[in-house]
Amino acid sequence: MRAVVTGGAGFLGSHLVDLLLSNGHEAVIIDNLITGSTDNLAHLAGNSRVKFIKQDVTEFLFVEGPVDFVFHFASPASPVDFLRFPIPVLKVGALGTHKALGLAKAKGARFMLASTSEVYGDPLVHPQPETYWGNVNPIGPRAVYDEAKRYGEAMTMAYRNFHGLQTRIVRFFNTYGPRMRLDDGRVVPNFVKQALLGEPLTVYGDGSQTRSFGFYKDIVDGAYRLAMSDYAEPVNIGNTDELTILDFAKLIIELTGSSSTIEILPPLGDDPKQRKPDLTRANTILEWHPTTGLREGLAITIEHFRARLATS
Repeated sequence: MRAVVTGGAGFLGSHLVDLLLSNGHEAVIIDNLITGSTDNLAHLAGNSRVKFIKQDVTEFLFVEGPVDFVFHFASPASPVDFLRFPIPVLKVGALGTHKALGLAKAKGARFMLASTSEVYGDPLVHPQPETYWGNVNPIGPRAVYDEAKRYGEAMTMAYRNFHGLQTRIVRFFNTYGPRMRLDDGRVVPNFVKQALLGEPLTVYGDGSQTRSFGFYKDIVDGAYRLAMSDYAEPVNIGNTDELTILDFAKLIIELTGSSSTIEILPPLGDDPKQRKPDLTRANTILEWHPTTGLREGLAITIEHFRARLATS
């Protein structure tokens, strides 16, 4: 299979590229490096089965030769990015999805949209099944990402229904692991970096909000299984081990051996109170289950960040 991966120089996209290559496929990576980095691809230098194109995916996409699959993974994905790059986030979710779908249609390729648990907003249903339509503030601080992904899902289904395109939609829940940016802004790199530097871990609100964290290796495996399946409806991919942000901060301090304290700050706008996937579809349709425990995954991630900080 020859696959195009938009956002392939990013955290999750680069790990997907690695999985594709390990399964014998070829990869064409398209990334404008707004949040991605060629450092994530350095180990692939000289690999004849990889091609890198530096380009904004909101522009017309041209790829020479056959394409069997288009994985649309391009998008800034952290709350910090939503504030720094609000227009690019909206454009990559709307125009970028349109261009990626157009490429898949022109090549007769299958298509996967990397969507997100953010389509559920601040959920009123817990855990969140794919049938839940969400509780999203369309003008809030997270709206540029939430609504871009919801729009992307609508466009993906429109191409499937109108053009007969073979499409897949994967909804990622909180994902972590090596290759996350030190300045990513999401809770895992924030807490780990602060703990390793001996700084206070900043918890927004009272820390009672919950999250469930999936290790990148499990997450890209779930996405790949969905890509290879015949299932067209959205599928949640994540982890059901739920804990409060306050308990998570304490766990990071324990695992890093840090002397950091915890600092309570005012709550963030529209910060979801609960976030946990219903994985029934993934379990039954894909026969997929996460296999990496939180402590195991965090130990790997912490050592990655420790090495990064030592050389930065």
